Amino acid sequence: MRINRSIRVGIGVMALAVVASACGGGEEKSASQSASEGKLTVGIKYDQPGLGLRNPDGSFSGFDVEVAEYIAGKLGVAPENIVFKESPSAQRETLIQNGEVDYIVATYSITDARKEKVDFAGPYFIAGQSLLVKSDNTDITGPESLNGGKKLCSVTGSTPAQKVKDQYAKDVQLQEFDTYSACVEALRNGAVDAVTTDDIILAGYAAQYPGELKVVGAPFTEERYGVGLAKGDDETRAKINDAIEAMIADGSWARAFNETVGASGYPIPAPPTVDRY
Repeated sequence: MRINRSIRVGIGVMALAVVASACGGGEEKSASQSASEGKLTVGIKYDQPGLGLRNPDGSFSGFDVEVAEYIAGKLGVAPENIVFKESPSAQRETLIQNGEVDYIVATYSITDARKEKVDFAGPYFIAGQSLLVKSDNTDITGPESLNGGKKLCSVTGSTPAQKVKDQYAKDVQLQEFDTYSACVEALRNGAVDAVTTDDIILAGYAAQYPGELKVVGAPFTEERYGVGLAKGDDETRAKINDAIEAMIADGSWARAFNETVGASGYPIPAPPTVDRY
């Protein structure tokens, strides 16, 4: 009798284990598996005009959004079945590792340090650090022209402004704010002379204020934007790389850029070559 009871207990434990596994205790789904079920959760920025912006009516717009939707389409998911999730820079790896997003398209530079935690498809765009100034400014043409005590704004904890001071303009006055939108407002009201970060981000702000702001100077760093996804999801990474190449080849990449960032007057760059690492 005691043996039978032990057997029943053992069977019960095994049954609970099976149920727990079926309810999510097993392997995490890949982005391709999510797509096969007809839905995707994609990380983007909500506050970068021209790139990833949540509009007042709740819709989303920008180059990153266009890239994200094109990729989803190639994975078999319609735009209406995409859930966009805000992905602040500091949280991107965590969102991927926790399975809260299937992939991220959010001005996400490919770096060796990040590749230790997540994988990347792409790049789908190559940006570079540049400067944003008022449209009527003729004094500032690049980082070297920031000498003479000019005021340069960037985001607290970031490196772009310090890089300018260290490498190009020793006496530039650095101003730091929590967001680039605050820097842009400071530029518009004359509190600073220039804002610095990646050129495509700056071009987005220039597009938001046409005729008022402009991007100047050739890029002086290289930032390779990739699509972040779970480490080891080789199947989806290959599919996303295929999608990026198709987007470039069929003209959708150039069209998306012109319809989003292009309003700033910033010239369309050459499309990147996908890295099949």
